[in-house]
Amino acid sequence: MKYIFILGGLCLLLASGFMATGQSDVKVGDEALGTRKYDDFQKPEFCGTSCHVDFYRQWKQAMMSQAYTHHWDEIEYFKLAVPHAEKDPKVAGVKAGCNGCHTPVAFLAGDVPPPLPEKNSRANESVSCDVCHTVVGFKGDVPHNFNWISNPGKTKYGPREGAESPEHELVKSDFLASADFCGTCHNEKSPYDVWVKSTHLEWKAGPYSREGVKCHDCHMTYAPGRSASMGNEYPDLRQHLFHGAHDPGKVAGTVELRIHPDIVEAEPGEVVKFTLVLFNQKTGHKFPTGSVEDRIVWLHVEAKDAAGKVYHLPVDKKGFTGEEYTIAADTLAYQDMGIALNDANFKGVGRDGVPVGDRIFRMPYFDPQGRMTIQQWNTKSLGVDYRFGPKESKIETFTFAIPDTAAPGSLTVTAVLNYQKLVKPVADFLKVPPDEAEVVVVNRHSTAITVLD
Repeated sequence: MKYIFILGGLCLLLASGFMATGQSDVKVGDEALGTRKYDDFQKPEFCGTSCHVDFYRQWKQAMMSQAYTHHWDEIEYFKLAVPHAEKDPKVAGVKAGCNGCHTPVAFLAGDVPPPLPEKNSRANESVSCDVCHTVVGFKGDVPHNFNWISNPGKTKYGPREGAESPEHELVKSDFLASADFCGTCHNEKSPYDVWVKSTHLEWKAGPYSREGVKCHDCHMTYAPGRSASMGNEYPDLRQHLFHGAHDPGKVAGTVELRIHPDIVEAEPGEVVKFTLVLFNQKTGHKFPTGSVEDRIVWLHVEAKDAAGKVYHLPVDKKGFTGEEYTIAADTLAYQDMGIALNDANFKGVGRDGVPVGDRIFRMPYFDPQGRMTIQQWNTKSLGVDYRFGPKESKIETFTFAIPDTAAPGSLTVTAVLNYQKLVKPVADFLKVPPDEAEVVVVNRHSTAITVLD
């Protein structure tokens, strides 16, 4: 994988692509591997045990502190990415490159692959305080694939002018407060030059960037407080929560649902059309975003008659190209996992793991053989993008013939939008802990009609 990575001495601060004067000979990409030592970076505990206690506690509960130790990331890296990289020269770079964002200090220290999380090495620090607060810019036109410029040392970069510390030299950084800083890891290209993560680019192309609302405003919200225990109190302190796709409270309510029928009374055998409007009122990027190959958002609609009998309503087809990947089916996928598993005849596992006929809001990733994959590093092409854009509404319809057996009285139709961080058949097959495939309800809404006797 072509990773761009800049290391070196003191760099000027810019909020866009940049290489400082005198830095043209700095080692980049694969050459940066092993050019630093673990001891060049402070341990998070050093930051959090006396001065930045509150920020440290927030970080400890955030995915930033678990980017290397999180169970799915560990399984994906050691069971799939590393063995795949050792077999296929095209993707060999991921063995080291994954760590450029998941445990940057281990990457710089040349610790590849790092010890397993159970060994409790410094790789477990994941994305630590000193990693972010020693980044001064990025190189290139687009932030992606950890192309940030790191300058570890006594100087720390933050959001305020004139701040003082007994431990550090403090410098105000406009880059640290920019969305481009986030994009250095939340945009990623595969070895096949395909955008497999594009959260920052989605934001940049959307309405929120034009309105001046950036990543920090939702994922590092303002609140009164002290950045250091002995420091000044500020009215606008950035919280280090980093809450996002792994936070059920953040996911809940992302999309609003409203469902309505075309008629309010129907006899058995009569056809009713239910229209569902879905509106992404919360995310500044697409939903789902990030590791889109793993995540699944799907819409399930059921009718319940007056006697309590339940009927499943499949979504009406729209007929667009690639729609077959957006309607749940009983089919297999992810056969390229067989490369890492040393199984040339691997048949794959269930593609969706949700009720057949439900609408799925996803963008499928395809391997070099054109098969759907959850291995972003093995992605050569992308399918239809049927996700929710920022402030986008989608309309789905459900045509339902009232069964002859339906009980007279009120028939309630309920639509539920669900979210999983990882497709359940994959989670089950790889023995990922159950919470990774936990179903989170994004939203629900009901309507009713009367079934006539």
